[in-house]
Amino acid sequence: MAMTITEKIITAHAGRESVRPGDFVYADVDIALGNDITAPIAIKELEAAGIETVWDRERVVLVPDHFTPNKDIASAEQAKVLRDFARAQNVTHYWEVGQVGIEHALLPEQGVVGPGDLVIGADSHTCTYGALGAFATGVGSTDLAAVMATGKVWLRVPESIRFTFTGERGRWISGKDLILHTIGEIGVSGALYRAMEFTGPVIESLPMDDRLSMCNMAVEAGAKNGIVPPDQITRDYAEGRLQRTAVYHAGDPDAAYVQTFEWDVTNLEPVVACPNLPENTRPVSELADVHLDQVVIGSCTNGRLSDLEVAARILDGSKVANGLRCLIFPATPTIQREALERGWLAVFMDAGAVVSPPTCGPCLGGHMGVLAGGEVALATTNRNFTGRMGHPDSQVYLSSPAVAAASAVTGRITHPDEVVG
Repeated sequence: MAMTITEKIITAHAGRESVRPGDFVYADVDIALGNDITAPIAIKELEAAGIETVWDRERVVLVPDHFTPNKDIASAEQAKVLRDFARAQNVTHYWEVGQVGIEHALLPEQGVVGPGDLVIGADSHTCTYGALGAFATGVGSTDLAAVMATGKVWLRVPESIRFTFTGERGRWISGKDLILHTIGEIGVSGALYRAMEFTGPVIESLPMDDRLSMCNMAVEAGAKNGIVPPDQITRDYAEGRLQRTAVYHAGDPDAAYVQTFEWDVTNLEPVVACPNLPENTRPVSELADVHLDQVVIGSCTNGRLSDLEVAARILDGSKVANGLRCLIFPATPTIQREALERGWLAVFMDAGAVVSPPTCGPCLGGHMGVLAGGEVALATTNRNFTGRMGHPDSQVYLSSPAVAAASAVTGRITHPDEVVG
């Protein structure tokens, strides 16, 4: 029976010869992930059920990244639950402030997740790891508790949609632009409980950072998971990094897809998502009259090294526009240190931006950059729902780091060519 790559990975973890969309399976989990918002609930459920030990201390991963460094007493208490549990269980993969980064950048960087894995995380953007050729999906906290106890998860096998990107990728077109274009075309429920498989010559030449950005936002189209079939770029990324043996799956040429899309991106402009949904996309050239109060560059979507590199290239020798706040937060300490050594943090500070420690805080309106009523922000994050980054009367636009950096210089949404030339 022909299968897609998503179906192949689920089959391998369910101990079956094959699966088809709609099947319910009980599958082995490679990595179970929780953070300082979701894991405390799972821990409480474990305690209520009388579960004294997790199924595998090396495969349960706890990352305090959302409200850290702690912004108040409540967030400090949440982090303490995580910390105390990690110590009591002797969890291998737990990072304290100073070492911790944003989970969906940290785990690939540290080799905790990799090709062929089945990853369950109590965070919707767990789908990020599909960029590595893994099946990765988000669940609720009680589901996480069950996985932490048993090492297994119930899954309904999703149908798959194939997205093929052809043509020549323009100078400023990144993975963020490709995924915003995709969501703009199919809508925020266009891939509901389906696997989004990204293929084609443009994807095959796309660096890993951009693939991670694309799969990160698959959930913004309602997808169960996003995935890029592994290739040499995947192998180069995993080699010497992954803490376990990589398993490389490939879909069958005659596998069935519920839908297929093919786009030539040769003439694609940088894409911006307008308030208040990621599907409200427009070319950057149509938004030049949108003036900004804040620009945010970072997050699990676009806080990686290449994202900071393009921001530094655009901001070098420039100044942040008067009256505008520019916040830049590297996704992990490793990325932050590398940016420091390359001189990029000095570039950001010289331009008038503020550099934050790694945290999810600004993305969810938690801390480190909350918006007031009536304010307008442009962010490289993944969601622009009403009230997402602060006051419900604020507005959030989404873009790539290149558009964000150029817009920080002019104070309005701007094509990078206008600043760099």
